[in-house]
Amino acid sequence: MLSDNIAKIGQLFPEVLTESSDENGRLRPAIDFDKLRQFLSREIVEGREYYEFTWVGKRGAIAEAGKPTTQTLRPDLEESVDFDKSENVFITGDNLEVLKVLQESYLGKIDMIYIDPPYNTGKDFVYSDKFQMSEEELSDEMDLRDEDGLQRVGLTRNEKSSARYHSDWLNMMYPRLVLARNLLKDSGVIFISIDDNEQANLKAICDEIFGEENFVGTFIRRTINSGKQDSTKVSDYHEYCLSYSKSITKCILNRRKKSETERQKLYPLEDEYVNTRGRYYISQLDKGSLQYSDGLNFAIKAPDGTDIWPGEGFHDKSKIFRWSKDKVKWGIDNDYLVFKKQGNKWKVYAKSYEFRDNNDNVIVPSNPYTTLDHVQKEFSNFNATPELNKLFGNKKYFDFPKPVPFIMDLIKYAMQKESKILDFFAGSATTADAVMQLNAEDGGNRKYILCTLDEQVADKSAAKEAGYETIDQISRERIRRATKKIQEEHPETVGQQDFGFRAYKLDTSNFKDVSQTPDSFSQDSLFDSVSNIKDGRTDLDLLFQIMLTWGMELSLPIAKTQIDGTDVYNVADGALIACFADEISENVLRQIAKEEPLRAVFKDESFANSAAKINLGQIFKEEAPNTKVKVV
Repeated sequence: MLSDNIAKIGQLFPEVLTESSDENGRLRPAIDFDKLRQFLSREIVEGREYYEFTWVGKRGAIAEAGKPTTQTLRPDLEESVDFDKSENVFITGDNLEVLKVLQESYLGKIDMIYIDPPYNTGKDFVYSDKFQMSEEELSDEMDLRDEDGLQRVGLTRNEKSSARYHSDWLNMMYPRLVLARNLLKDSGVIFISIDDNEQANLKAICDEIFGEENFVGTFIRRTINSGKQDSTKVSDYHEYCLSYSKSITKCILNRRKKSETERQKLYPLEDEYVNTRGRYYISQLDKGSLQYSDGLNFAIKAPDGTDIWPGEGFHDKSKIFRWSKDKVKWGIDNDYLVFKKQGNKWKVYAKSYEFRDNNDNVIVPSNPYTTLDHVQKEFSNFNATPELNKLFGNKKYFDFPKPVPFIMDLIKYAMQKESKILDFFAGSATTADAVMQLNAEDGGNRKYILCTLDEQVADKSAAKEAGYETIDQISRERIRRATKKIQEEHPETVGQQDFGFRAYKLDTSNFKDVSQTPDSFSQDSLFDSVSNIKDGRTDLDLLFQIMLTWGMELSLPIAKTQIDGTDVYNVADGALIACFADEISENVLRQIAKEEPLRAVFKDESFANSAAKINLGQIFKEEAPNTKVKVV
């Protein structure tokens, strides 16, 4: 069989394995014959050479990021906490469409993004972007059912045996990262957790999307006390967190404060300057010389007046001093050099003091997550699951949640006290918990935007038995329970800190598709087309879709008032005033116009005829000529 032959060639020359689409669009293993020719030839095979990172479906993934969305967000008041006052946002829905919906309102406004996407281990589900198929077709095509036969809506199992194993994951991640970059401020930064399965590919696409020059670094976080016991080769103790800035020249990151244990380990020595310079360590001033320089081969006077040369003396050109003569003089005058006599020979050492920030906080220049002692365990996975289980009465509803202290540390590293953080693979809502805890500790006013799928829980799971139907329900409950715990530990935050959130659900547009041709209408459908608004949609549904269309944030304050018994919505103190009543009197219109809002919006069916709409325009022309008026 062809597949057997491809597999045999792949065993001999794994470099030539690739993927191709068959007549039905399915990906199959294939051979790159140009590469194979080169491996079988002693001469250079002619052909174009260039650096490229590509995969099957990449052009489609790039195009997907630019496709507009027809969906919107509908407020869910029942699932919200303190909807009227909170500035935090919790969104349920496919994050690709959600990111598209947020483009206008949050373009260049996000300070930090943290995501923990599927690691593509071969066992987990990834988002499927084959939206042209129905859910049933997609389920059959991609085997979207779990071990209990439960359909995983919006997800597909990505097994390592699949020919599209890496391609599917890359096609999922690429457009989401493109859209995420748009939302970052120029000074913003993104952190992405990942393990060995896709770390290299993630680095490659991030280099392409964010630019290699904007790479901040890779944090290697030790996750467990001992390696994976099911490994037959290497037991892994760690995973990665890749970090990129929107613009490296504008990105300002906060360095992490050191604990007392770290201080003593890194800087074990003290002198009379400990209160101003901090602790220090010493290092020998002379060093091996790969590029010898006479200017760095000179004598330094020891305390007894003898000369100290680098290495073994004047004729030894294998070593030089690290400092110039002028810097040595400065070091002696300011007590930055230490002289020690070893036997009959003097040695000179330079002091390296702790680095402090503008607030005189001692900071750590190194990766804080790799070591494993009593200080660093909080950044590993030791306590993450047990701590989360405690919130739910010692019931386990999530696998492999991230530790709250780890996310808190990233937030402290990348954000100020007044900042916005986005997590569009929100999962167990650890990011919300971390934001609330950090605000409680330092009095900050950071806000979060979370997005997760309404993925159904397994039938026989502990979550199902507890009455939860979908993952997003558990995530919101985690935020509520974390709030209670924080308020018990920090009672001073009650009434002072934003512990609420506005819940939204991704849905189709609130407006009917009116771009139909005349011959597509039936007699029955003509009556349905009298209103361009779908049945069951509320005033708030319409309001938030219009806000998103006009690039207004979901967290803006909304005041609902009445004029002559008619409901009127005032967003952000006159940034937008909306009225969606079935009938609106001239007095109501005039009162709204007198407020001189920046924008005013009404629904089409509020006006009986064209004359009424003309009257609307005339009223605003008289009372508020600078207001932008829209009828939807």
